[in-house]
Amino acid sequence: MAELIKIYEENPNPKEIAKVVNVLKKGGLVIYPTDTVYGLGCDITNLKALEKIARIKGVKLEKSNFSFICEDLSNLSDYVKQIDTATFKILKRALPGPYTFILPGSKSLPHPFKKRKTVGIRIPNNAIVLEIVRQLGNPLVSTSIRDEDYVIEYTTDPELIVEKWDNLVDLVIDGGYGDNEASTVIDLSEDTPVIIREGKGDLEIF
Repeated sequence: MAELIKIYEENPNPKEIAKVVNVLKKGGLVIYPTDTVYGLGCDITNLKALEKIARIKGVKLEKSNFSFICEDLSNLSDYVKQIDTATFKILKRALPGPYTFILPGSKSLPHPFKKRKTVGIRIPNNAIVLEIVRQLGNPLVSTSIRDEDYVIEYTTDPELIVEKWDNLVDLVIDGGYGDNEASTVIDLSEDTPVIIREGKGDLEIF
């Protein structure tokens, strides 16, 4: 049974955040708000939790295209090869924001992702998830929660999310109604930025 807890984005309650972090550290799966759609994630260092998410999504962990939610750009070098100034300027301009950036993966990627040539990096403009990552001390591995309904691609109501995901996850955060538009995905792994998926966010900044 998944627990539903209310956290307000304007002023995330430290006790509630600590509760979420505790669940993640124990290998739990959590659904949380971002600046786009609700996401499903776990601690990047917990192999069992990573395997659980891959099973739920019906993919092989090594071949999954999960993104990493980071607190800021400071520990990017742990997961990404050295990037040039132009790329860094784009990241600095766009983040935190509703973008997923595909960047060349470094040799120090966590074991399940060792063979990846690229990684997707997210720094959402949402105080709840950023505070979770900050207290956890390392990124979340994240994937958006899709809906079978093709009209409404993403469930936005936390009450409905907890009903649907009740037996699959440990905790759902009610951070208010989510968006139903996913992040814009931009590939910065080559010389020229390439828009892979147009979603939320202003493309003019690129």
